[in-house]
Amino acid sequence: MTGFPRYAIYFAAGADNALSRFGAELLGYDAYADDEVSFPQGALDVAPDWRDITADPRKYGFHGTLKAPMALASGRTEAELKSACATLAEKARPIPVIRPVVDAISGFIAVIPAEPVDALQQLAADCVRDFDSFRPALTAEDRARRKPEKLSERQREYLDRWGYPYVMEEFRFHMTLTGRLDAERRRPILEMLRARFAALKLETLAIDRITLFKQDDAKAHFRIIGEWALAHMDLNASSRD
Repeated sequence: MTGFPRYAIYFAAGADNALSRFGAELLGYDAYADDEVSFPQGALDVAPDWRDITADPRKYGFHGTLKAPMALASGRTEAELKSACATLAEKARPIPVIRPVVDAISGFIAVIPAEPVDALQQLAADCVRDFDSFRPALTAEDRARRKPEKLSERQREYLDRWGYPYVMEEFRFHMTLTGRLDAERRRPILEMLRARFAALKLETLAIDRITLFKQDDAKAHFRIIGEWALAHMDLNASSRD
């Protein structure tokens, strides 16, 4: 069985950000405060079973995955992981900026980029590589849990190499709002979520930080234990010199 505690490198928009509040209210959980949040009435009006619909993403908190949840390899410590987060954040890079939209992805509903952003793909790939030494070797049980028979050949290769199949070119950034829903059930919920998201007037979203989440045991929610702003690389600097 997967060990605990588990850690994950995610993107979260910031404790006081309107997008974070939007996600926390819809999931019923604020990973910054590690506390429950009341659901908005509008969601309950469309789906009285909203708590069930959001049960799976609630456990993880509102986030975008950069390095999937992992226990720590033998001999590695939380302090070392935090130090590695700071080191990655200090490397100057173009800050990814996406045009966020609410849409369906693999049967669930999430905030996703309207179009691919190369800098975001690169950030995620760097997180996969730079934090991989903290991950214990993939066990047969954990590999089977990923249902490798349903993955593509490339995804199976990534599962065996990186412990997670949806990395590198298979990575799709998403901030999950619901569990999987069939198309008929999904339609009115998607309409409601798009309307609520539109009220934020969030035309762009900078993926400007990495956030360390921790899950203490199998029954616990993931909670935020650290956050690091990414150093910005000014791509116009050389042209001004």
